[in-house]
Amino acid sequence: MALPPPFAPRTLLSRALAVPLVLGLAGFLPLVVVSQPGQGPRDAAFHLQVVLTVYCGVRLSAMVLGARRKLLQASFWMFCYMAMGVAPLAQAVLGRVPTPVVGPREDLVQAVALVLLGCFAFDVGALLARYRPPWRRRERGREGAADSSAEADARPLLIHRRRLFLLTLVAFAAGALLIVKLGGLSVFFSSRQEIIASVEDAGLSGDGSQAGQALLRGFGTVPPLIALLVYTRWLVTSRRARRTWSVVATFGALAVLNIIVNNPISNPRYWFLTVMFALLFTVFPVSAAMYRASLTLGVVVALLVFPFADRFRYDENNTRRVETSSFLEPLALKDYDQVGMFANTITYAESGHGHSYGYQMAGSLLFAVPRSVWADKPTDTGVLVGEWMGTVNTNLSSPVWAELWLDFGPVGMTGGLAAIGYAAARVDRRLARRAVRRSPPGSLLLIAVPLLAGYSFILIRGPMLQATGRVAIAAVCLALLATYRRDRGARLD
Repeated sequence: MALPPPFAPRTLLSRALAVPLVLGLAGFLPLVVVSQPGQGPRDAAFHLQVVLTVYCGVRLSAMVLGARRKLLQASFWMFCYMAMGVAPLAQAVLGRVPTPVVGPREDLVQAVALVLLGCFAFDVGALLARYRPPWRRRERGREGAADSSAEADARPLLIHRRRLFLLTLVAFAAGALLIVKLGGLSVFFSSRQEIIASVEDAGLSGDGSQAGQALLRGFGTVPPLIALLVYTRWLVTSRRARRTWSVVATFGALAVLNIIVNNPISNPRYWFLTVMFALLFTVFPVSAAMYRASLTLGVVVALLVFPFADRFRYDENNTRRVETSSFLEPLALKDYDQVGMFANTITYAESGHGHSYGYQMAGSLLFAVPRSVWADKPTDTGVLVGEWMGTVNTNLSSPVWAELWLDFGPVGMTGGLAAIGYAAARVDRRLARRAVRRSPPGSLLLIAVPLLAGYSFILIRGPMLQATGRVAIAAVCLALLATYRRDRGARLD
């Protein structure tokens, strides 16, 4: 006899996980970090950082325990908890940061407060996405919920079968070109430093070659990944595909190609995280257990594995050894500089440069325009602020809070994050309707949303100009595959 809904196994699992998960993410871990010895001042910035960490922990717990899978919103809160919460809190306790904060302490207080405001705005936007105007509610009531759902699912956006074969050819050609251009297979499995040297040897490291480098690496990595995701989804959902040797052989070849061009040794950590998230949620589009486990383990990997990963990605001469008795030390030495860089962006603007009023955003959207045509084309926001600071390494982050604030001020930043929350919630709702066991193998949404959820870590971290290249290439690839045709010759089955 079936259990009543309130006592369904999934509900019982959620209730069993609720208390330890919320207490662990929002209470225990921040308390452990705060209790560690350190030289950081316990001032307004510190207390705001504690509030921000607890809030992000509560929201991430809500994403894990929710009845619906919310990939885009969960990715946002996962990043906030890691990069804007726990890691900056550890830095505040120790009094050490990976990137110097050059301005007064008041700018750091303002940065943390604005991050917290942006998180509230994201939640407000997500709540607004649930609102339906009265006329929409009346229309749904007249037609009936079942009829409305059937109408919504009548014409899903599908993957065109013959265009998939064309994309697969492009993926192999672009991947082969990247391998040849950078000097062969061994370069991709040596170290990140070897990849950088190969890029320089190929003449793609100068100021005039940055666009060529971005296009080469983007086309060499993105089409192979998208083709692999489509074939993975096809094989998982179609028995006929699993019995077709050409489909299985192509999948195997794409897997080998992705192991070469998208491995974690030769690529940034956040891009590899994109690859893993996209593959995981393509293979398990409806698994609530996998969704919850991936979010929880993702936090563990980001906080405990990422800070020590350089020893596997750089040779010994270019790796800074981390020798410490505190588990917080790697978080203060590595990549989590987002809050500090937001504070530096505030200092940069208030030092006389002011807001750019969309100029930086225009440079990101028009990234493909060469500097020979647009002489005053803006540089990456992270590079811009880094050069103003006088740092040797200008490969610095510029989170979406800093990008929006520099362009549009605090009001524009708040509105922008509310719009992002609204859009994420709308897409998550659409995905929840499509991600069912009877969905067709060629549903494009079930490929695009996991890919965007993984890449959102890069988009939120910034700089925006660096991130838009691969977004544009992915958009072109997905547009090539998209079709509404349902005839047998065009669809995957």
